Amino acid sequence: MKWGELDSPVFVLLVLIRAGECSRTESFTLTERRRRRRRARWRFVMERAHSLLLNEEAFSQLGEHQKAEFIFEWLNHLKKLLPATDRVYIKQNQRRLIDQLSGVLIGSPGPPTRWLLAHCLALLYRLGDPISSSLLVDRCNDIIRSKDDSPSGLPTRLAAVACLGALFEQLGRMLVGSFKDSLANLLKAMKSAESQGRYEIMLTLEKILRGLGVSAVPCHRDVYKAARACLTDRSTAVRCAAAKCLLELQREAVFLWTSELENVATLCFRAFEGSSYNVRVSVAKLLGTLLAAAVEPRQPAAAPRQGGRGRSSLEEVMDLLSGGFLRGGAGFLRASGDMLKGTSSVSKDVRIGVTQACVVFVSTLGGSWLEANFPAFLSLLMELASHGRATQTPADAVVTRCCVSFILRSTLGSLLGEKAQTNAAKQLCLAVATQKRAIDAALADGNVETRVSSADISASQHVLVCCLLELGGLIQGLGSTAAPLLTDSSTALLDTVISVLLHPLPSACLAAAWCLRCVAVAMPSQGSLLLDRCTERLVALKSSPEAVAGYGAAIAALVAAVQRCPLGIPHTKGMVVLGLAEDLLRSASQNSRISLQRTQAGWLLVSSLLTLGPAVVEHHLSRLLLLWRCVFPASLREQEMELRRGDYFTWQVTLEGRAGALCAMKNLLLHCRELVTDDIISRLLTPLACAVALLTKLPALLRSYSSSVRGWSVVYRLRVYELLALLPPHTYQESFGLVMNQLVSDLSGQDNLNQPCSELTLLPPLCHHDDLPLVSPALHDTDHRYIEEQLHGSSVGGGSLDNDAFSLCDSGEEAPAPLPPPVALTAAVVRLFGTLFPHIISAQRVKILEQFVETVNQLKGQRKQIVQTHICAALCSLLKQQGGVRGSLGPEEIRSPALSLLSGALESGSPLLRCLAVEGLARLVQVVGDPGFTVSASLLCFDRLKTARDAASRSGYTLALGALYRYIGGFGSPQHLSTCLGVLFTLSQDSTSPEVQTWSLHSLSLVVDLSGGLYRAHAEPSFTLVLRLLLSAPPTHPEVHIFRSLGRCLHALITCLGPDLQGDLVGLFPVGQPVQLSYLCLRRAVVACLLRQLVQREALEVSEHAVTLVKELPRRDNTQLDVTIKEVGLEGALFTLLDRESDPGLRKDIQETLVHMMASSATSGKLGHWLKLCKDVLSATTASSHGLHQQVQPMILSVRTFLRDNVQTVGLRSRRVRRTRRPTPAETTTRLLSELGRTPAFCPFTALRWATRRFAMQCVCRIIAQCETADPAHFDMALAQERRLHESTDFLVLHLGDLVRMAFMAATDHSDQLRLAGLQTLLVIIKRFSAIPEPEFPGHVILGAVPGQRWSCSQTSLHCRCFSRYHSQSLSGKCSPVAAEVCSAWIASGVVSDLRDLRRVHQLLASSLAKVQAGRDTSSQLYNEATATMETLAVLKAWAEVYIVAVQRSRQKESPGRTADLSLSSLANDSSGSESGDAGLLMLVQSDLSTLSRLWLAVLQDYAFLTLPQEYASQLPATGGSFYTAETVNQARAHYSSSWAPILHATSLWLHSTGFVMSDDTPANLSRPATPTSMGRTGSVGGAKSPEDISTDRLHLILGISVEFLCSPHSEDQMENITSCLRALQALLDVSWPRAKIGNDQALSVELLSVLHRLMVTRESALVQLAVLDLLRQIVTAAQEHVREKRHSAEVDDGAAEKETLPEFGEGRDTGGLIPGRSLVFGALELCLCVLVRKLPQLSPKLAGTSPTGPGGSVWSLTDSDCRLVSSTLCVLSELPSVCSPEGSVSILPTVLYLLLGVLRELVQQPSSHTGALAAGSMGGADLGAVVQAALQALKSVVTSPMSRQEKSRGAWTLLLRSALNTLLGLWDAGDSVDQISLLTALTVFLLSAGPDVCTVEPLHTLCLQRFSASMDAKDPLGQHGSPAAPGQ
Repeated sequence: MKWGELDSPVFVLLVLIRAGECSRTESFTLTERRRRRRRARWRFVMERAHSLLLNEEAFSQLGEHQKAEFIFEWLNHLKKLLPATDRVYIKQNQRRLIDQLSGVLIGSPGPPTRWLLAHCLALLYRLGDPISSSLLVDRCNDIIRSKDDSPSGLPTRLAAVACLGALFEQLGRMLVGSFKDSLANLLKAMKSAESQGRYEIMLTLEKILRGLGVSAVPCHRDVYKAARACLTDRSTAVRCAAAKCLLELQREAVFLWTSELENVATLCFRAFEGSSYNVRVSVAKLLGTLLAAAVEPRQPAAAPRQGGRGRSSLEEVMDLLSGGFLRGGAGFLRASGDMLKGTSSVSKDVRIGVTQACVVFVSTLGGSWLEANFPAFLSLLMELASHGRATQTPADAVVTRCCVSFILRSTLGSLLGEKAQTNAAKQLCLAVATQKRAIDAALADGNVETRVSSADISASQHVLVCCLLELGGLIQGLGSTAAPLLTDSSTALLDTVISVLLHPLPSACLAAAWCLRCVAVAMPSQGSLLLDRCTERLVALKSSPEAVAGYGAAIAALVAAVQRCPLGIPHTKGMVVLGLAEDLLRSASQNSRISLQRTQAGWLLVSSLLTLGPAVVEHHLSRLLLLWRCVFPASLREQEMELRRGDYFTWQVTLEGRAGALCAMKNLLLHCRELVTDDIISRLLTPLACAVALLTKLPALLRSYSSSVRGWSVVYRLRVYELLALLPPHTYQESFGLVMNQLVSDLSGQDNLNQPCSELTLLPPLCHHDDLPLVSPALHDTDHRYIEEQLHGSSVGGGSLDNDAFSLCDSGEEAPAPLPPPVALTAAVVRLFGTLFPHIISAQRVKILEQFVETVNQLKGQRKQIVQTHICAALCSLLKQQGGVRGSLGPEEIRSPALSLLSGALESGSPLLRCLAVEGLARLVQVVGDPGFTVSASLLCFDRLKTARDAASRSGYTLALGALYRYIGGFGSPQHLSTCLGVLFTLSQDSTSPEVQTWSLHSLSLVVDLSGGLYRAHAEPSFTLVLRLLLSAPPTHPEVHIFRSLGRCLHALITCLGPDLQGDLVGLFPVGQPVQLSYLCLRRAVVACLLRQLVQREALEVSEHAVTLVKELPRRDNTQLDVTIKEVGLEGALFTLLDRESDPGLRKDIQETLVHMMASSATSGKLGHWLKLCKDVLSATTASSHGLHQQVQPMILSVRTFLRDNVQTVGLRSRRVRRTRRPTPAETTTRLLSELGRTPAFCPFTALRWATRRFAMQCVCRIIAQCETADPAHFDMALAQERRLHESTDFLVLHLGDLVRMAFMAATDHSDQLRLAGLQTLLVIIKRFSAIPEPEFPGHVILGAVPGQRWSCSQTSLHCRCFSRYHSQSLSGKCSPVAAEVCSAWIASGVVSDLRDLRRVHQLLASSLAKVQAGRDTSSQLYNEATATMETLAVLKAWAEVYIVAVQRSRQKESPGRTADLSLSSLANDSSGSESGDAGLLMLVQSDLSTLSRLWLAVLQDYAFLTLPQEYASQLPATGGSFYTAETVNQARAHYSSSWAPILHATSLWLHSTGFVMSDDTPANLSRPATPTSMGRTGSVGGAKSPEDISTDRLHLILGISVEFLCSPHSEDQMENITSCLRALQALLDVSWPRAKIGNDQALSVELLSVLHRLMVTRESALVQLAVLDLLRQIVTAAQEHVREKRHSAEVDDGAAEKETLPEFGEGRDTGGLIPGRSLVFGALELCLCVLVRKLPQLSPKLAGTSPTGPGGSVWSLTDSDCRLVSSTLCVLSELPSVCSPEGSVSILPTVLYLLLGVLRELVQQPSSHTGALAAGSMGGADLGAVVQAALQALKSVVTSPMSRQEKSRGAWTLLLRSALNTLLGLWDAGDSVDQISLLTALTVFLLSAGPDVCTVEPLHTLCLQRFSASMDAKDPLGQHGSPAAPGQ
């Protein structure tokens, strides 16, 4: 890797990433003239550069800078053209080419040009005639020997060195004769070479060694000596090159890892000293590879020389690493002197480098070696962790623990599979147990002389911390697959970890507590059990200080773990924890020996309790307020009095208690913000005022008690500042003065000058993220960031868990590493200063900043930098907060001191402080908002740049120039822009200072970004500058990141000029080798740019290119990932990378890349490949091949027997088997093994983790969803088989067996997450494939278990393997609801037809119902009550769905001709179900129906309460509902919302089946609430309710829930719930009793109609609209029955049975008026009119003249469902007159007749293309014929209505019917285009059904005769024989 190692690829990749993002959104264009000139020039260049020979004529016409660019382009294309050119042509032009290339060689080429030149020369000789290559070698040697010291001499010599390396690498042994001379020449030249020369010579030696191989053995020693010197070179680039050279040398030089191993190791340790990140990575790779070769030699070593050594043991290798870790690279005398003095001179660089080398060592040996040797390796690591020299100071101890933890995490977490990780966890547990037993035995030893010392205890804590943290990380990563660890008696993991809680040192206790928290997060079922166990132990041992501290921390960690466990813990646990905390705090003063521990443990428990959230805390808030009030004085006067008493111990306990109370308040604000009302804040103000007042008294306490209370005072101040930063400042306005004085003292006071300052933790959050890469690689993500951060830690140490026990309450996934209290205090001061400063008076603001300026000016040296860092951080925090809220800084007087502070920091020697000052200056300009101030700040930067001579000042002011306009919208003045660019152009070309050059280029990129369109005039010189620097910048300054800055400039220019430049840059970095780079930032960049962006359009091309590229790599360079790419393509390599990587961002990018590749190729020819890939990933378990064969051997034998006995039967049933020969036993075995899944020996993946396999399962679901929108043949077996015969396309249905196998593999895994994904996939498969018929077996579906089927294991596996786990106790709460849903879906699908299979699943549901019925013991609950609610509702929902399906099948069997309007699922396969299966299912459910009905009613009542508006919240039951508690009401709402709809439908069906008749079959042992409180048999006041009242309550409950949901605006996307509501209402109205209730309540009926009308308007689903009309018909029927009953009652009561007139019942009464909003008939008419006008707009007078364009415009455009809707509407219309009184019927009759005749008019009008009789079905088919029949039937119902014969309405009816008859007769006037048959039929209805008064009047009678006569004379035979019989005749 060239160009500064890491930076060269990074800058190009960053350019490509950003360019790919910008090119889609921004496209700036140049002027037309400039664009043409640029394109012409580049066309001129490209046409000449594409030829082999250089166009010298064109070259001579270019300028000096254009020549370099021209040469580079020519060489770049020559590199691509040479391999594709015929060799004969190459040999013909070889001499000319060599001459031209030699001219380039002596033309002083830059670094990238010389590397391209060297490659092209070597390639030319390899493809052409290699004979003359020795002449070029000699010429290069002559150039190297020359003494030319001119400026052009050095680049020429460097190019000659590079050409030598490339020639030897390509030609290899053909140049062996020139090898010795060339090597001697290079070694001689290196002695006098500068850093660039040494760097290039090392790279050349590496290539020579690679090309010659074993032929270079005679000179290995010489190369080794040269590389040794370079490995400790002052240039970091030379060190990296030397490490690469030695890494290549060790391939053949055995002595490096035998006799010289110790010397090389010492050399590497010295190379680590003062190294950069790149050096540590390179040297660590060298050292780790050598050590791995020493332990596991790749080749048999020759006989070692005398005194030499052969193969090394693990102990010897670890001794070498330990020596470097403990003593560094120092000699014996220096190390001995340090030992005598008791000091350590080993730098952090060395220890971090040794750590990385150890990781490389283990990674090189591989996971198998680590698994076999882990016990010994762990023992040696623990010896290192406990060594006294490694832990002399707290800071050393923290670094050592971090290094050991990093080794364990990087090896165990990356190299081992789940099974190996489980074994490693056992070893860690055994190491913990051994260490704890040793400490316990030593502490119990009564002999003082042999008793363990404090040093031994301290050493043991480091071992325990490392082991426990890694054990927790492993368990958390394994998840539920770590469950066997807890039950393994040989390790007793929980007992071992809990025993460490009694360790005398807090760090070990806290690590054990964190480990227990990891167990609770990984296996949520253990949380409550561990909490109970630790609580019991704490209560039993509360007199032991170790037990109180340890078990208190464990309880707090377990409670805090609930944040990461959605299932939670029982609510009662919170009460227990709070009670325990109160008891500890009350008893803290009783025993001074444990006062401190009890106080800390008590407040730690309170803080953890607050993390449970508002739902829990609101019930304990009053007790918490009392605790806070008790820990602080009641008033400030009492606080003054307490200062006069007490000793240092009393103040230690007091400060500890108050700090804990403040931390608890902070957690209240963080986790329960909604509970912190104004009232709560007012009650906290008194404790808060006392806490702030105590800050001023702390100096007096420190003077009195000195260091005894110093640590507690720091923690106390930290807690006060953290709390104040979270509170609104106005709440403590009275304390502003005290707090601000304390903050100023903490920032600049003399007492704090010696406090440690950790810039890395304080400043980066305040700096701009784009500027941080200028400072250090530790500030951006790398693979080693965890330990690289230790380099920048303060003198008091880095982050560690024992710095703050309250960090156990954090919600992070990784182990918390809180900073030391002094460092954390500084960060809290900075944050609070930014919050509080804007709220103080202006005069005080100015005074404070002026005081800061004065303080900084008075200090010098290190003290000045510390104070400057603190003050600038505080000022930047202030400016950042004010800029975010657009606040003001204050008066103008404040600007000068602020600017002075920031400008002083710009000249600091700390790069990070300069970055902070730049950000602060940009924010200051933003907050001030004055253009004049902005100009003055710019002029200040210009003036300082003129006078500054040091690199620090110049770099700071340079960056400030670019960032000054960052937050004010960019540059606005072209003149100012030109001035800035002039300065930046000059500084960026200053090669004497690489740092200034880098910062100038970064600033230039900011200027380009901020200038926008103004920069187009400067784009050409900028682009020229960047290209010139790219072609000339030396690669020996990687620490200044110049190439990263160049990359940012290129990105900015692409954004400015548009995406035209992007294509020219893609060739700078190959798309191959994308996922095996050693740097995290490179892997992230490649995946994000070259894959995630490209595969969206070119997935197939990218994948094929990657495979081709890997196949072309030399075999020696192949990695395991390359082998994976060869076998399973780029997709498989990405799956492997996904399994290895731990970076969340990179994992997300990999997943997105795979999703994009799958979306573009899964349905376009690679479906089988993707499914096979997912299957291989799911099959990649840790089971061995031998174990798999042992498992399947009995199955193989049984299958052989089955095939032998049944092969003839199978042959008769399956055409496929009949066509093939009988397989041999061996073939049967092989086929069965392949069906069961590949063994690890043949699987391209090994030991993949559950997260990767879960993603593969999710990919399967994505494929299924993707196929749903693709070809319909994916879900049609017959069509797929037919098309497969003629096409090469693949279809999903043909892979159904693999889909089911994969789902089973996942659903039966040990991981809960993977099991959940498998169950969800099973659910998808069942729902999507259950209705697909099997073409080879008519009457069956492909999911059914039929003999001879493609896969016969589905049904048995589904029952026995998946649902058995659902029945087991080990299934987590998350999986239980999904498993219940799978059960119900499997039964509802209709696939199961055998009653025995139904009983299996029924027993599972029945056992679950028994658990629901019995309830759960509170003491045995493992999860939160809301989880029990979720599981209960899931079971009841599953039963409801099963019952619904059972009832539907029973009804369909009773009336086969009936088709339901709505159905739960597609019943296309319902013919496959046997009669016994259908009847048996309902029989099985009915046995539990009595219990189920009561539970369902309880659920519905709970749901009704939970959906009440907020203003009715007081009506909720105080103790909760039937299945939820009052504490979990908010969580329960979501569970009820997802379950109520099927339960509502099932309850309605049950009530329908009982006819609302009460039964007394309540089970005696039902402990759950049998019926809802308000619906039971007893009332609160009136005693027992009558059955009538109970039925009424149930009816109103169902109606209320249904109407409320259907009216809700949130029901838009819940079509299934809408369907369930409508279906439930249909079932209710099918019963006479609820129909009578609704008919009797007209207001309720009208409300239902309004809801149905809204549904009809807002829902376009045909099923919903048909159901609405069906409900309308039922409501009208209910009203008819009510009116009929009233009339009958009146006849009986009045004795009027013989009367001719009926009493006037019905709507309209005496007046005939219908009131809108109150009239049922009017509402029904509105609904009918809505349907008819939407389907037939011509019925509306307003729309009669329009020509409809939509599908509802003409009767001929009606669909089948539209015809059904119109028919149902006409049926309802005809029944409306019977609901009215005689006068009311007269009111609606015109409307009814108009609509009926209007529909008939539309039906009888035929287009010219449709002739014939509609009734015969020749016009619109059977559906339109059905509409005609419905219209005629409705017309007959109206004509024969009893209202037409009533005395009061007879006359009006007669007139209206005559008018209707006249209208009907007028329809013949439309001409021959009308349907004569239908009109004659309608006329016949009138003649036969209407009275004589209607038809015999003139001229109607004459017209009727004319119509019939005309029909008799017509040619239509149907018309000649008379009209068809009228409906009903």
